[in-house]
Amino acid sequence: MENRNNHALIQALLDCALACEHCASSCLQEEDLNMMVDCIKLDRDCADICTQAARLLQRESVIGKQYLLLCEEICRLCAAECGKHDHEHCRQCAVTCEECADACHAHHEPIHQD
Repeated sequence: MENRNNHALIQALLDCALACEHCASSCLQEEDLNMMVDCIKLDRDCADICTQAARLLQRESVIGKQYLLLCEEICRLCAAECGKHDHEHCRQCAVTCEECADACHAHHEPIHQD
């Protein structure tokens, strides 16, 4: 079963989505909200893309493995942005995003163009 082989990857995607949602919510509580705008946007985008990737893999979509290319990219962008901030929630999010990006990189397949 492909789903069993993807269990760890799906969990990494869901963990990343949760970390990003937590980070975005925590950023909204920071004093200098204007400084956190890009972080919040990337957190939300990353959470959405990771959640969608997990759904595609769970249902064994024909584009699931290709979608991981996008997921890897957004995770790396989000990690880089979170890495600019000294908040603990940003630090934790950056680590989780990097781990997820590495997992996506290890499992993605090229996009086939006919």
